[in-house]
Amino acid sequence: MENKTQISVNTDVLERVAELAACEIEGVKGVAKKAVDLKNALKAKNVVKAVKVESINGALEISIYITIDSKVKVREIADAVQKNVKDKIQTMTNTAVTRVNVNVEDIDFEEAE
Repeated sequence: MENKTQISVNTDVLERVAELAACEIEGVKGVAKKAVDLKNALKAKNVVKAVKVESINGALEISIYITIDSKVKVREIADAVQKNVKDKIQTMTNTAVTRVNVNVEDIDFEEAE
């Protein structure tokens, strides 16, 4: 007899894992808060989110909003964030991640001055 256990991971946990994975990339200063659309704002506890995880047909789509250092190349950072977020979530959940949208919301010029 085969024992199969079903595990459910809360979306908030997945969002936090994605946030941590993005912040592991050198040049990412942190996540930026982004207002969710008005339709979802009425249902949400927190209408400002840095990461959004959606389950679509059994696979995950992730959108993340980041702040980057002014000295980095945006394309390289975005590619690295996409790969790291996808790898971490897929390894943790054994669920396919079909898309990771990286949105650069802010640039940190603090160290440049």
